[in-house]
Amino acid sequence: MTTNSSDETRNTILGGRLTLIQPRRGYRFSVEAILLGRFARAGARDRVLELGAGCGVISIMIAALARPRQVVAIELQPHLAEMIARNAELNDLKSIRPICADIRTRSIATVEPASFDLIVANPPYRAHATGRENPDRGRRLARGESTATVADFVAAARRYGRRSARVAFIFTARRAAELISTMRSKRLEPKRIRFVHPTRAMPASVVMIEARVEGGIEVTVEPPLILYEAPGIYTKEALAILNSWSIDCNIDSK
Repeated sequence: MTTNSSDETRNTILGGRLTLIQPRRGYRFSVEAILLGRFARAGARDRVLELGAGCGVISIMIAALARPRQVVAIELQPHLAEMIARNAELNDLKSIRPICADIRTRSIATVEPASFDLIVANPPYRAHATGRENPDRGRRLARGESTATVADFVAAARRYGRRSARVAFIFTARRAAELISTMRSKRLEPKRIRFVHPTRAMPASVVMIEARVEGGIEVTVEPPLILYEAPGIYTKEALAILNSWSIDCNIDSK
């Protein structure tokens, strides 16, 4: 497998155990993707679906850490969908199946409704028509709601999740109430919520939410995750999440 060094980079995650090819310019995955890959709970018998997968970092992490029977990664941009396939091959993960498609499409060939046990997504944080648009199209699609909105991501998660499926999102904390209300409107009931703070003294920057399709109303608000002890210095927990290979974060096989 070759990498076009002028357009792409190779980066390692989880202490060097996984290698990811990603665009040198345009959309590049951030720490939030790794946090969601750890937060999402997959079992060995699960079928997993990622919505808006980018270069596939979350799918790669889940496939490598939990070894579910299948991971389907849907990505709108063709060059990124192709990159998912290359990243799966690079990490010898045969369970991953990338699909180039728009998550807003009600029928995607070979993606059956109500057939997945876990759906994960890192939707664009910036609401449509707010702030200055990024001139790079790839970043604009990934970071802003120029195409799919958070409501579209929630609707797709509901469409493809079987009864009692788990749906794990990471999203900007400023829009946490919107995400929760949108999930509940689609009968996705939040079960676990964890806020992520840059430092102990700063407000939460993102929130991770795991919901259940047609679940009950009880919810657990987990202790906050603090990323930095000081500028450029991760907390012990954040460092373990980002760099360690073995963390007890997966559910037992069903």
